[in-house]
Amino acid sequence: MLPMDGATLAEAMHQRGINMRYLGKVVEFISKTPTRQQLDHIYKIGIMELITRSAKHIFKIYLQGVELSGLSAAISHFLNCFLSSFPNPVAHLPADELVSKKKNKRRKNRNLGAADNTAWATMSPHELWKNICSEAKSYFDFSLECESVDQAVEMYNLQKITLLREISLKTGIQILLKEYNFDNRHKPSFTEEDILNIFPVVKHVNPKASDAFNFFQSGQAKVQQGFLKEGCELISEALNLFNNVYGAMHVEICAGLRLLARLNYIMGDYSEALSNQQKAVLMSERVLGIEHPNTIQEYMHLALYCFANSQLSTALNLLYRARYLMLLVFGEDHPEMALLDNNIGLVLHGVMEYDLSLRFLENALVITSKYHGAKSLKVALSHHLVARVYESKAEFRSALQHEKEGYTIYKNQLGEHHEKTKESSEYLKYLTQQAVALQRTMNEIYKNGSNANIMPLKFTAPSMASVLEQLNIINGILFIPLSQKDLENLKAEVQRRHQLQQALKSSDQPEAEERAPEESEPEASPPVLAAPEQRITLSSPNGPRD
Repeated sequence: MLPMDGATLAEAMHQRGINMRYLGKVVEFISKTPTRQQLDHIYKIGIMELITRSAKHIFKIYLQGVELSGLSAAISHFLNCFLSSFPNPVAHLPADELVSKKKNKRRKNRNLGAADNTAWATMSPHELWKNICSEAKSYFDFSLECESVDQAVEMYNLQKITLLREISLKTGIQILLKEYNFDNRHKPSFTEEDILNIFPVVKHVNPKASDAFNFFQSGQAKVQQGFLKEGCELISEALNLFNNVYGAMHVEICAGLRLLARLNYIMGDYSEALSNQQKAVLMSERVLGIEHPNTIQEYMHLALYCFANSQLSTALNLLYRARYLMLLVFGEDHPEMALLDNNIGLVLHGVMEYDLSLRFLENALVITSKYHGAKSLKVALSHHLVARVYESKAEFRSALQHEKEGYTIYKNQLGEHHEKTKESSEYLKYLTQQAVALQRTMNEIYKNGSNANIMPLKFTAPSMASVLEQLNIINGILFIPLSQKDLENLKAEVQRRHQLQQALKSSDQPEAEERAPEESEPEASPPVLAAPEQRITLSSPNGPRD
């Protein structure tokens, strides 16, 4: 999965052995690279991280000079200086609460906040942003060319709501859920009533079941190579270990449920796929949070399975929710937004909302062209999707124009004899025939008026099967070419293990312990978590990282 916020960027850098201390060097390298435009989303996230991490360093020192009674007022004042367009925010707090009446001798030797416990109230936005730029230069060796939040937003194309989310996650601030007006120059954005709580944020390393993770990766690789039985055994063993090490609620268990849902979907069991993906979504919300990038990906998968189960309104609601969260976490200009807009556009096409569908599909085309290049295969697919909607609207001139663009890309990239090029060529011929038939009809009407002998035009509504096929393609779901016999055998094996799991759950623990020595070793380990065998899938080139 592509980085979408500061946490996922930090994870991507750490996986490659790069410390966040070198974030300034990474951002500077991106700004000078020839493919700067295609890395614009990484550059934007990097700038947000530089600003919010520098602000976090200043915030830690800032809080040391604050009395406990003035904590909420101090935090709201800091946020106003950091994010509000109000030029001179003033901390509103009664004087008897600002100054502690008790003299604490132990604080006399402290440099920060020792002389005056109200020093924090004199901070101004200009001073704070000057300190942020200085901290970014000294700690990350990167020069931020902004003197206020409005300059930063305009120069680097940032969102204030995204900056608020990032600083809140990094400092542990919990604020009131409401609509904040950051651009009001006559009133500060935050008051002390908006600050609900503050939690400690401690650096830590998540424990990792390395053996289980290696089994899990090996199992995925085996499934991708077509060795289903070997992949089943490895993934089953991995998820047994995950459950023993982590317990029932963990991000790796969530990934296993996602794999299980994908396998059910590939085998045509749409209802079971929907059930397992719902569990994955609920677990992701509990473990990672409702606005985490991984949760957004889970919503997209759940929407696909809802569409396959003919729950069209639910699928649309899930996709709209995912888009709203992505706008909150990052903004409009992200490669994943193109994938999400393609999903929304296709579902809207399926329910014959053509005008709204075009808005999303054309936006996806613009984003895809920016990040993948105007001649990429993804752009060709986007042109084809737009052409299909124009065809449904009987606007054949626009449909032909987009399909010709797609055909040219396929021809140049894959050659004239490739299957995709031939499909595009056939679709072009069909569009041309429809356009000619429509023009003849119009000419007949103009010539003979109401007496015209008009042949009925064939306008076919998009079928759910064709829309679902396109959804599978853009989401990177690849079906394994199995014979019917192999597919039935695989379903029977999955069902057997599921029944075995239910039987083990219903049995008493002492009885299970008495039976264990009598069973042979190959039969004893997989049933502990029988469902893992169902978690096989092909990993998606466009979908989230499993």
